[in-house]
Amino acid sequence: MPEFVNPFSGVVPKKMTKSELIRAIRLNLAAEEEAVHVYMAHAEATDDPLAKKVLIDIADEERVHAGEFLELLRRLAPDEEKLLQEGKEEVEEMAAE
Repeated sequence: MPEFVNPFSGVVPKKMTKSELIRAIRLNLAAEEEAVHVYMAHAEATDDPLAKKVLIDIADEERVHAGEFLELLRRLAPDEEKLLQEGKEEVEEMAAE
């Protein structure tokens, strides 16, 4: 699993600059996506119906969190929406071929 540097390890958090906040939000987004991956892998690796149901529910909650972080990034980083749209359009072009 990837390891990301904790900017606040062992110290009291300081006020972040906007660019530091954007990096922190990207880290949070990555953590949510990693959690979805782990929980879904666990759900797929069990035959216990209750465990599977709970793990999938938790994974879905993490996906909601990821959406919240993504929207926050769109609002904090001025070029985020433009670049995400460019990526979407590239995929749409490839899918149309």
